[in-house]
Amino acid sequence: MTDIQSLTPLIEGRGLHTYYGNSHVLHGVDFRIHPGETLALLGRNGMGKTTTIRSLLGFTPPKRGEVSMRGEKVTGKLPHQIIRQGIGYVPEGRGMFPNLTVKESLVMAARPGLDGSREWGLERVLETFPRLRERYSHLASNLSGGEQQMVAIGRALMLNPDLIILDEATEGLAPLIRKEIWSVIRLIKESGIATLVVDKNIDVLLELTDRSMIMVKGQVVYNDASQSLRRCTDLLQTHIGI
Repeated sequence: MTDIQSLTPLIEGRGLHTYYGNSHVLHGVDFRIHPGETLALLGRNGMGKTTTIRSLLGFTPPKRGEVSMRGEKVTGKLPHQIIRQGIGYVPEGRGMFPNLTVKESLVMAARPGLDGSREWGLERVLETFPRLRERYSHLASNLSGGEQQMVAIGRALMLNPDLIILDEATEGLAPLIRKEIWSVIRLIKESGIATLVVDKNIDVLLELTDRSMIMVKGQVVYNDASQSLRRCTDLLQTHIGI
């Protein structure tokens, strides 16, 4: 079996310093995720998790540091140019187009992967999320929060990506819906798609992911195997609060 750490990272950030106005948010963050790897990005609110994602994808470009995809520099490129290189992004808040139906939301995203694969098409997404078949002609604005998250994940899968990024994957969802979302994330992992997950359900994240990063005030204080972190109770208590 291939050691994923020996592969060229799908996306990598080196020495990222990112600001909002005069506020210095990221302080030299190093980040990487490899093909097929599942990574948990952890930390309390306001520690820089979403800013790290936004910096990697070009929404909030770093003032210093470099971002590369598959070893090629993408620093300074526009978000759509970066995302089209094989990334499915499920943002916090889900990013629904309220005037589109479930069908339209999914179909508009459909495209083959960079290698031409079409493993994730409309029918497979509807099989994965049966509830969306029931809501097929409904407007996204009329869906529940859980259903909107299913659309957002399905839309990302329709891109046939090499990497899916889920920011606050289950925030605000009912327990049964959360359980369904986690089952789908496991399915995504098993399919070989690399996955970056931000969420507050630490127990599930540590059980599901290969590696974890903990951020504190814009810096990385832990970057190692998730299984090892499960045993670091003092570290979790100090920086996560569990």
